[in-house]
Amino acid sequence: MQIIIDNRRGVPIYEQIYDQIKGEIISGKLTPDMALPSIRSLAKDLRISVITTKRAYDELERDGFIYTTPGKGCFVSGTNIDIMREAVLTRIEEHLTEALRLGKPVGVSADEIKSMIDLLIEEN
Repeated sequence: MQIIIDNRRGVPIYEQIYDQIKGEIISGKLTPDMALPSIRSLAKDLRISVITTKRAYDELERDGFIYTTPGKGCFVSGTNIDIMREAVLTRIEEHLTEALRLGKPVGVSADEIKSMIDLLIEEN
């Protein structure tokens, strides 16, 4: 697992960690019951505070993405991954619907929006 911290983004570090781990869980790169790096180990690797790493892990656990076994560490949760992925897909659909709604009054076609999406995919 590789986590990249970007101090120029203006997003808190714990959120960057949360988002990247959550993304890897939802995408299936991190599978159920897979061990995550220890809080101290991840903090050391990223050269950040243990408190920051703990906050990210606490948020992930609160939202059901990971679970903690005392004395053993943190692991990827096997529950609700499909439900969480479906929720993300629903949000994407809502955003795309909004894009179509915004473009319609000024004559932006669906093909133009598709081209925008393709461009964004290439950039990322």
